[in-house]
Amino acid sequence: AETFAPSAKVLHIDIDRAEIKVGDIVCVVGGGAIGLLLVQLARLAGAAKVVLSEPNEARRKVAKELGADLCINPLEDGYYEKFLAFVGGDGADVIIECAGNHAAVESAFKFARRGATILLFSVPKVEATYEVPLFDVYQKELTIKGTFVNPDTHLRAVELINSGRIQIAPIITHTFTLDELPEAIAMQMSAEAIKVIVDLVNEYGYASEGESFSIADRDEAWVMDLIGKGVDLRDGKNLRKGMVWVARRVPDGYICSHANQARITTFPLEDPENCLYAPDVISFAREMGFYEGADEDFDFSAAYCPYDFGTVRACDARTWSAFNTLCDGVFTYEKDGVTVTEKASDYYDYITGENLAHRMPLFVRPARKLGVKDVADMMRDHFEGTPLDMTTDIGAGGNALPYRWRPMGFSYNGWNYINERAIATQQTGFWFVAQARHDLPDMIGGLLWFGTDDAATSYLTPIYSNTDAVPECFREGNGSMLEYSSTASFWINNRVTNHCYKAYNIMAPTVREAIDKFENSQIDEKVKAMDAAALEAYNRILPKAEKKASSSKDFFAPVRKMLTDYSVSTAQTQFDAWVALEQLLVVKFIDGNVKAQDADGNFIHSKYSERMPAGLVQPGYTDKWKEAVVRDHGDVIRER
Repeated sequence: AETFAPSAKVLHIDIDRAEIKVGDIVCVVGGGAIGLLLVQLARLAGAAKVVLSEPNEARRKVAKELGADLCINPLEDGYYEKFLAFVGGDGADVIIECAGNHAAVESAFKFARRGATILLFSVPKVEATYEVPLFDVYQKELTIKGTFVNPDTHLRAVELINSGRIQIAPIITHTFTLDELPEAIAMQMSAEAIKVIVDLVNEYGYASEGESFSIADRDEAWVMDLIGKGVDLRDGKNLRKGMVWVARRVPDGYICSHANQARITTFPLEDPENCLYAPDVISFAREMGFYEGADEDFDFSAAYCPYDFGTVRACDARTWSAFNTLCDGVFTYEKDGVTVTEKASDYYDYITGENLAHRMPLFVRPARKLGVKDVADMMRDHFEGTPLDMTTDIGAGGNALPYRWRPMGFSYNGWNYINERAIATQQTGFWFVAQARHDLPDMIGGLLWFGTDDAATSYLTPIYSNTDAVPECFREGNGSMLEYSSTASFWINNRVTNHCYKAYNIMAPTVREAIDKFENSQIDEKVKAMDAAALEAYNRILPKAEKKASSSKDFFAPVRKMLTDYSVSTAQTQFDAWVALEQLLVVKFIDGNVKAQDADGNFIHSKYSERMPAGLVQPGYTDKWKEAVVRDHGDVIRER
């Protein structure tokens, strides 16, 4: 039945609306399922020539099998000239646009000859607009049509399919039973997210150099590397607008890590369930002189984002550290169908820049089932316990500070040096851990653990993704980089963090203890209780909502209010706790002293006055710092 519906719709378009006549030249823009049906129906309607414009090579191949005379890639140079040479004139008689983006609509007008009919089939967003080239409409005497319903065409569609005159088998990529409907929807959602990114960039361009994205829903996760094509301005238009990209699905039971550096190397070319890529990802590299080898040997990262000493130390080293932390120092991964297990330390030569050819696996298997706290604490990492540990060299100062102020590198006596770029860094503006929980309805299952400033000394507070209010401490406009605000989370976290920077190994443990107490209580108890309460309310409302599905009433507004109230109140309460923590840091650690507290957190006072401390200690400096001071200045300060 799902095939009959689009087939009936296409019949209404092709025969009834487009009015294709025997001998017409027809151009179909967009080679998805609808476009491939249109290719066949155009031929059945008597078209002399059928052209498909589609960037995806696999779809072009299927279209040729189904009767398209010419398939062109609109992303390749010279595609329009190729089209004109084939049609032997100034364009097509009928153009049917079914891709649903501005570039497709623009090309539809470009493909049109004088007197042509342009039929816009794709379903636009309600607010979508397009600037129609009115002079072309006037000069070419164009007819522009739309289509909405398919009156009385289902029977004809069934007859065409049953007779074999329309082939649907080559168009079907997956088959699901009704019981497998959730899996089918989930698969489409992940692919749709990637498609949205691609369509946006192809339509509006990409002004940056490159990016890595994590794309996830409740059932699967993908990693997507993309690189902008750059600029080639001709007559005021950038002919290279768009990007090259590749996306890999993270295998079940595995994790992926990426940090400002393309991580995807070679990839499968014929596995659309697990790998998607730009149609011109390889051909564009050849065109630009980045690659000359065979398609199957193409390495995306090597071609478009070549790794060197700087990128490995500043980017991939963080990836390694995340894997090292979450895999307990052991990398287990699949290579050529074989499970490989290696020590994380085997890659020291790579992360230190000594052997750049020793690339890490894209996916590894974690040592245990991971939770929010595991991921959050991984994001607080400074390479502790590894050769790149930022707390152990003299650059950490006298109190093991795991940060180096910018710039990252410096020169001395003719040599250049680089400081490490850890996962946790002082210039963090905000950070988060996102959950798409499979066992809860979508309106409850989406949860964002959100924090501001340096991850190592800031907390994550739960924000349900279905909330419709923003806590005051996170409100846009509440302070800025140039405007202090006493009610902004960003500023109170900066105050706490910058206190710690003065005596990190002494003060940071107090902050981390407060972080752990809050996050563990939320993860282990309070969020679970909120989930249960929201789920109970959701299930109570669900039967009524299903009975009145056509109603515009927001039946689940009470559930949304519960989630919003919890998110806002929790964020604000924790903000207040952090204000109190900053005051504690000032009092407890003033002037290099540490005041003692009892088990309940009360300051211990002297027997002479409740306002005078007792048990005061001065922790001093690390041995590494003492050694450096003695070596540099010992002759002057040594006691005699």
